[in-house]
Amino acid sequence: MRKIIIPVLALLLLSSCQEDDVKPNVDAISATEALTEYVTVNKVFQDVGNNGGDALLSAESSATSKSSKIQTDEGPIITIEPLDFTTFPKTTTIDYQSGVLCKDGITRKGIVTIVSTNWYGETGSEHTTTFTDYYHEDFKVEGIHKVKNLGKNQDDNSTYSVTIENGKITTKAGATINYTENSTRTWIAGSDTPLNIWDDEYMLEGTQTGVSSKDVEYTLTVEKPLHFVLLPRGIKSGILNLDIGGLKDVKLNYEDSTITILGKSYPFGD
Repeated sequence: MRKIIIPVLALLLLSSCQEDDVKPNVDAISATEALTEYVTVNKVFQDVGNNGGDALLSAESSATSKSSKIQTDEGPIITIEPLDFTTFPKTTTIDYQSGVLCKDGITRKGIVTIVSTNWYGETGSEHTTTFTDYYHEDFKVEGIHKVKNLGKNQDDNSTYSVTIENGKITTKAGATINYTENSTRTWIAGSDTPLNIWDDEYMLEGTQTGVSSKDVEYTLTVEKPLHFVLLPRGIKSGILNLDIGGLKDVKLNYEDSTITILGKSYPFGD
């Protein structure tokens, strides 16, 4: 999505010049900066969900071991308490210590704590994630990330609700970006290799809202489920509606690679 930010900026500038009757609350540059920040904060919290789920599956596979700690190769220290199959709630702690360069090239540090009411694959299980001095590269991450297993859909794919409350990332310069999410995530590929997140694919529905570091409000609503793949990271299909700083009627269509602004459609590249 980051690759379409510059085309969006150009189109917003063009549209604002052509449509004299349209009076958005912010200028095109501020709106595009807000969209750029959204891409960052969304990536960070999607990453939290992916890595949290991976850690919970690792914890389940290690529940019969004699040690409550899992030291992954060149990865974080994962601790499970209590260490058995049946006692819940259970707390999984992912400790990146002073910094871990992970396989995806991202350096993470600090602690991620997940409290679970049952194992990740169990219908009805809930998993609440919080952060202690946690950083994704130079971004400090705060908030409450909640996942609930809704069970299998008619296609036998696992479905999860995802909510993010009081989400916030703080940049190295001290700027803050606020973020909330209320979505449904369906796991459509990769479930047969639960310890490898990189072959996962999922469909995302719902809404995401936030406020940029310059107080520009935005809302993104999924019109048609977004098909996410993790490697290489990207969106294969779906339709996303945007409302940024009062500028409405912006639609990103990943079906035909077009962006529609004020009723006019333009192509965007990969």
